[in-house]
Amino acid sequence: MSEVWSVWFLIGAALVFFMQCGFAMVETGFTRAKNAGNIIMKNLMDFCIGTPMFMLLGFGLMMSENYIFGFIGKPNMQLFTKFADPSMDWSSFVFNLVFCATAATIVSGSMAERTKFSAYCIYSAVISAVVYPIEAGWVWNPQGWLVQLGFVDFAGGAAIHSVGGTAALIGAIFLGPRIGKYDYDKDGKVTKVHAIPGHSLTLGALGTFILWFGWYGFNGAACTQLLGVGGLAAVFTTTTIAPALACVTTMIFTWVKNGKPDVSMTLNASLAGLVAITPTCATVDALGASIIGIVSGIVVVLVVEFLDIKLHIDDPVGAVGVHLANGIWGTLSDGLFNVDSGLFYGGGAHHLGVQCLGEFTILAWTVACMLVTFTLIKKLHGLRASREEEVIGLDKLEHGIDSSYAGFSMAPQVLGGETTSSTEAVSMEKAVPVAKATARPDAKFHMVTIITRRSKFDELKTAMNEINVTGMTVTNVLGCGVQHGKTQIYRGVPMDMTVLPKVKVDIVVSEVPVDLVVTAAKRALYTGNIGDGKIFVYDVDNVIKVRTGEEGYEALQD
Repeated sequence: MSEVWSVWFLIGAALVFFMQCGFAMVETGFTRAKNAGNIIMKNLMDFCIGTPMFMLLGFGLMMSENYIFGFIGKPNMQLFTKFADPSMDWSSFVFNLVFCATAATIVSGSMAERTKFSAYCIYSAVISAVVYPIEAGWVWNPQGWLVQLGFVDFAGGAAIHSVGGTAALIGAIFLGPRIGKYDYDKDGKVTKVHAIPGHSLTLGALGTFILWFGWYGFNGAACTQLLGVGGLAAVFTTTTIAPALACVTTMIFTWVKNGKPDVSMTLNASLAGLVAITPTCATVDALGASIIGIVSGIVVVLVVEFLDIKLHIDDPVGAVGVHLANGIWGTLSDGLFNVDSGLFYGGGAHHLGVQCLGEFTILAWTVACMLVTFTLIKKLHGLRASREEEVIGLDKLEHGIDSSYAGFSMAPQVLGGETTSSTEAVSMEKAVPVAKATARPDAKFHMVTIITRRSKFDELKTAMNEINVTGMTVTNVLGCGVQHGKTQIYRGVPMDMTVLPKVKVDIVVSEVPVDLVVTAAKRALYTGNIGDGKIFVYDVDNVIKVRTGEEGYEALQD
C-alpha cells in the first residue's frame, strides 16, 4: 500500500473512532434523560475496554496464520513484540481496533436503561477479545476460509453489523423489557404496548449526522484507488445514495401508514441504509445502491415494529432493525447486485450462495458465543439492574450523578431575567422608596392562573397590559389535559400520554376585577381548538411585599 493510501487508511480509522460519539448521541437521545450518563459511559468503555482486549488477544486471533479445522487459528502474538519494527503495518491494527469497538457498541442501545454497568463491561471485554476477532478473521484475514470462498464484505455489514445486531437481540431477550413497557394479564400475556419516547430527538439527530459523516471513513478507508468500481469516489457515492433513499422511503412509508412522517424512525432509516450498503459499497453501482437503500428503509420499520408489537422484545433504539436486519440484507444483496458476479448482473447464483453461507456461519458463531456469554453473566454476576435502579435511573444509583445535564435539567424554567444587577442586602432606611397607597383593609385578592400554549403568550401579555394588569409570573411547564396531549404514534406504537410544552402565567389581582381578567384572557387565548388552555381562580388570604413589609392591598401597589 502506498504511503498516501496508508495515511488515508489512518484518517479513515479516526473517522470510525468518531462514530463512537455518534452512537453515544443516538442512544442517549432515544432514551430517557435519567440514564444519559450511563449510556455515555458504556460507549466510552466499549472502546477503552476493547483496546487492551483486542491488543492482548483479539488482533492475534484475527490475524492467525495457522487455522484449526479452517475456523479458529492460533493467535499470532509476535505482532506485539515488533512495535519498533518499521516494516510492521500498524495502521491495520488501529483500523481493525476501531472496527472492533463499533461491533461492541451496537449492543448498548438495545440493552439500554436496565443493564448493570459491570455486566455490560464484562460483555464488552468478551466480544472484543474473542467473538469479533475470530469471525472477522474469516472475512478479512487473507487466510480466512470465507475469503478463500470469495465471500464479499467490504466494510463489515456481516462481520460488524450482523454480529453487533445479533448480540443486541440476544441481550435484549435475556434482559426482558423495561418496566412499564408492556401491560400483562394474569396469565402473563401482553395486553398493551406502551411507547417510551426518548428525551431528545435533537441529540438523536446529531448522532445520526455524526455517524453518517464517520461512515465515509468506515466504508472508504479500505479503498486503494480513487476512481473506478471499488474506488474511493464510487464508495462515497454509494454510501450517500443508499441512506438518502432509505430516509425518503421511511418518511413516505410511515407518513402513509401512520398519518404523519415519523422523525425517529426516519433517523433510524439513515443508519439502516448505511448498514445495508456497508458490505457492498465497493461492488455495486448507483442503481444497486438505490434499490438497497429503498429496501432497507422498509425493512427497518417492519422489523422495529414487529419486534416491539408482535414479539414484545424491547429494543429502545432499534438496534436490531438497523444493524442485524440490514446487515443481513446488505450482505445478501451483494449476491444480487455485485456488478461482476451478482445474480441480477448475469453472474448466476453461485456468489449469492457464498454470501448466504458466510452470513449464516457468522450469525451461528455469534449466537453460540452470546448465548454462553449472557448465560454466564446472568448466572454468576447478574445482568439486569435492580427495580429501584431502573425506576430512579442508572445515572443516580450506578454512577452517583443526579443528572447528566446538571443545571440544564428538565425542571420548569422561569422566563426572562432579573430586573436588577445586584442582590446585596441594604438597610430598610436605604430601600428603594415607594409611594404609600391608601389602606383598604376590606380588599379582596384573587390568584388567576392561566395555562396555555406558548404561541399565545404575547397576545395574553398584551391583553393583560390593556386592562392595567402589569404584575405576573411566567413559567415554562410541561403538561396535558384530558385529551392526553392529542395522542400520537411513536415508532408505530400509540402513545398513552404526550406531555406538551405550555406556558403558565400567575397573576394576583385586587384593584382590577377578576372577571375582567378572565374575560380578557379568554378573548386572547380562544381559537376553538384543543389546547387553548385553562384558567384557574383562587382566593388569596394575604399578600406581603418583602422589600417594605407591607401587607394586603398596599403590597400590590407601588
